[in-house]
Amino acid sequence: MSSIREHWGSRLGFILAAAGSAIGLGSLWRFPYVAGQNGGGAFVLLYIIFTFFIGVPVFIGAIIIGRRSQKSAVSAYGELCPKHHKWNIIGWINVLTTFIILSYYSVVSGWCLNYALMSVNQFAVNKSPEEIKNIFETLFASPGINVFWLVIFVLLNIGVLIGGVRKGIERWSRILMPGLFFILIVLFFYSMTMDGFPKAVAFIFKPNFVKLTPSVILNALGMAFFTLSIGLGILVTYGSYMKSSEDIPKTGIIVAIMSLTVSILAALMIYPIVFSFNFPPEGGPGLVFQTMPVLFAKLPGNLILSTIFFLLFIFAALTSSVSLLEVLVANLMEKLQWTRKKALFISASAIFVFALPTALAGSKELFPEWETIYGKNFFDTMNYLTASWTMPIGGFLTIIFLGFIMKKSILKEEFTSGSSLGKFFGLWYFFIKWIAPIAVLCILLQEAGILNFGWLISYF
Repeated sequence: MSSIREHWGSRLGFILAAAGSAIGLGSLWRFPYVAGQNGGGAFVLLYIIFTFFIGVPVFIGAIIIGRRSQKSAVSAYGELCPKHHKWNIIGWINVLTTFIILSYYSVVSGWCLNYALMSVNQFAVNKSPEEIKNIFETLFASPGINVFWLVIFVLLNIGVLIGGVRKGIERWSRILMPGLFFILIVLFFYSMTMDGFPKAVAFIFKPNFVKLTPSVILNALGMAFFTLSIGLGILVTYGSYMKSSEDIPKTGIIVAIMSLTVSILAALMIYPIVFSFNFPPEGGPGLVFQTMPVLFAKLPGNLILSTIFFLLFIFAALTSSVSLLEVLVANLMEKLQWTRKKALFISASAIFVFALPTALAGSKELFPEWETIYGKNFFDTMNYLTASWTMPIGGFLTIIFLGFIMKKSILKEEFTSGSSLGKFFGLWYFFIKWIAPIAVLCILLQEAGILNFGWLISYF
């Protein structure tokens, strides 16, 4: 393996890659159904506020760690604080979280591939809405089909990443991200013609503070982290490929705006369908797969519309998954001095093996007693573990490292280097040192049941 670290070919390439890591995983798949489960408007408003005032500062900090250290997640923290190598635990938590998320996310992405093929075959023709919705349940319980598409999706990731940073991640991000935005905008304009569009706009943008609970507030904060890929090691890894002349603060703001835009567009694309056909807005992770085909079956040109829609999700899935897999690959290359090809194939193989219980969760052919013992199937268990625990813990420790362990002079140097926003360093540092750690700590304490913030809302 070459000792010279790869770097992005351009700032645009990095921006598209960083935005892609968030958009597929958080903005398109997760945000719409989580917004529905949390009542819409008030959740969305808080999500936007938290993204700019907490998410962006932590995003910038993680990029600083990566660029300053020129190391991947596991080694970066120790490199910046040689006397305290124990802080490398943050990197290990990041890698563990990335590994788990990529395993179940690869299965979800396999569903996208499956629905794209079904769309080409016009699977919804002459079927009732109930029959179309039930197809997803059949897919979820089909072990062979889930494993088949899992293999295909893992191979697609290998194909993208084998080219490295510039020839792999950056080149494909330049191709996939513009295509993703184009398809999303086309479908958004189409959704504006639907009967349910005014109700969808009200649901998303009109806050109903009666529905505001401690859980909704903390879920909005967690969503801001999720859509910016905080606590996964992606930003540290991608930051290590940045040149010192790049503007980190401006990049963080641009990525956040892109992520928010896609999140809102996705909701405005999906919820007009939900309200037009009287589906429950809190449909859960399967909402997209169970509702979108019902719409397409009732429209002229359903073959084209349905296929384009699921191609959108495949694009989004790839932009996210390659960023997750790159975290594993980069750390293996760095820690074990492996070649990219060796690290990539071993990482992909490990992901495939660990993804099998998720792929078989619906059929219960593996670990049939899992749900009885843990109260959730394997897929839901891994989803909850990462979103509610390992991501917030990794994010919280990163914030503590930035605010209390790293030298302020180093942070200022990296923040201002190549940046036109250097004068805002003091404000950024205040948020990192005081606001962000308190906010994330609230997530952990609420989730652990140690504190209940319901009294605060009832008081006001």
